[in-house]
Amino acid sequence: MYIYSDFDQRLLDERVAQFRDQTRRFLAGELPEDHYRPLRLQNGLYEQRVAHMLRISIPYGTLNSEQARKLADISRRYDKGYLHVTTRQNMQLNWPELEDVPDILADLATVQMHCIQTSGNCIRNITADQYSGIARDEVEDARPWCELIRQWATFHPEFAFLPRKFKIAVCGSAEDRAATHTHDIGVELTRDEEGELAFRIHVGGGLGRTPVIASVIHEQLPPRHLLTYLEAILRVYNQLGRRDNKYRSRIKILVRAMGVETFRERVNAEWAHLKDSPSTLTEAEIERARSFFQPPSYEQLDDEAAEAELARQAEGSPAFAHWLRHNTADHKQPGYRIVNLSLKALGHAPGDCTAEQLEAIADLADEYSMGGIRTTHEQNMVLPDLRKQDLHPLWRKLVQHQLATPNIGHLTDIICCPGGDYCSLANAKSIPVAEAIQRRFDDYDYLYDLGPIDLNISGCMNACGHHHVGHIGILGVDKKGEEYYQISLGGHQGKDASIGTILGPSFSREQVPEILAEILAVYVARRHEEEPFLDTVRRIGVEPFREKIYA
Repeated sequence: MYIYSDFDQRLLDERVAQFRDQTRRFLAGELPEDHYRPLRLQNGLYEQRVAHMLRISIPYGTLNSEQARKLADISRRYDKGYLHVTTRQNMQLNWPELEDVPDILADLATVQMHCIQTSGNCIRNITADQYSGIARDEVEDARPWCELIRQWATFHPEFAFLPRKFKIAVCGSAEDRAATHTHDIGVELTRDEEGELAFRIHVGGGLGRTPVIASVIHEQLPPRHLLTYLEAILRVYNQLGRRDNKYRSRIKILVRAMGVETFRERVNAEWAHLKDSPSTLTEAEIERARSFFQPPSYEQLDDEAAEAELARQAEGSPAFAHWLRHNTADHKQPGYRIVNLSLKALGHAPGDCTAEQLEAIADLADEYSMGGIRTTHEQNMVLPDLRKQDLHPLWRKLVQHQLATPNIGHLTDIICCPGGDYCSLANAKSIPVAEAIQRRFDDYDYLYDLGPIDLNISGCMNACGHHHVGHIGILGVDKKGEEYYQISLGGHQGKDASIGTILGPSFSREQVPEILAEILAVYVARRHEEEPFLDTVRRIGVEPFREKIYA
């Protein structure tokens, strides 16, 4: 992972001191609220329904065991002993006291962490595939390119006050695990005709009130031009994006209003002034970024013998077999696996991780995974480098800490925003709905028979739970002061991304689990052999589901 230079650390420490003084002046009544608000937002501090929320940056979802222990310690000393993993791979504290926030930032700075640009109308945390650098289907490791973008975007004076927040995702694998098609900019690593690395640039994606799948505006951008081309896009948006209406201010609205071809022409005209500017990446700078993400010292292991031993262990323990099949993934290095840590145990808010769990993850990362930890877009965590021979003892320890729920990629692996329990923008609560669904569908044999299903829940149209791109999406709505839930089907976040279709009128909270049961019954009755849920919905359409639930 990227290691701070002395300059980086000095800059961060000065930023903490600056915000400490700004907060002191605000609390003393010397700094007006309208002046303080943009300052706290660009330091990741929100006002929520009943408390503040502090969003901590986890660049491209990568952290180490020392940082995880510091986060656990901070959550105990300044909060309620847990953190929440977001769909942007960040982590959030939901209950910090305002006067403690400068101390929290100072503690974060001791382990090269911060909250800079996790909020505000600026370029937010750069996200990536959580398997970057280790996935078998990888074109190239996305993390060096994420880091180059992060360094370029952080404190960029031209883009500190954009028309609206701006999100960039980078994907270097065949499977899109970074949801690049629903970002303001999605950067997809590809190969050109000669096998050389190139970038396919997607622009104008986003969810919220107006869900849009991004459009491709450059098919094969040479790597050296990555930053200058992104800068051209941001300049066009900064100049032409609407500032009079926050609901019409995202770049997706600008691209749709101009048309993709006209927008591309404006970007190319702007790029003509930037293409060979000092921001053009040199090979030395690219190699410098890559140097921070070299593979660890893998052992040369007997993969065939390790697989045989895993098969023996799985045969003797059905619970271990389920976990092994559903919570681990292929690794590019023979003899190793990727381990997904489920933060979706029954009775726990999806994405929440206690201080004790985070410390356990740090200890297990040191013991089994060379200190590496990842956060995921799906609000889980990952140990990236596990020897296959260590999987069984690791699983036994994960079970003790409720981190081994074998549901990754299935119905109860729910993406869920904090909703009305915390967020002042929410129309309805999300967490109780998620728990009711988890309790209704707690039969793993049934879940595994259903196969992979993405279920996403948002408490309002801001779509922090990404309900638009869930195979099943649930949106909380307000009906005359009562909480109701609208259901959509057919969304998807992959490279064949799609926006779900709303089925019809909304349902009460109590109805939601049984409505889902009826939807799943239609799927089971109408699917072809081994046909995934999404494929069935796309084949038969939503009408059979409508007929069933509104009969």
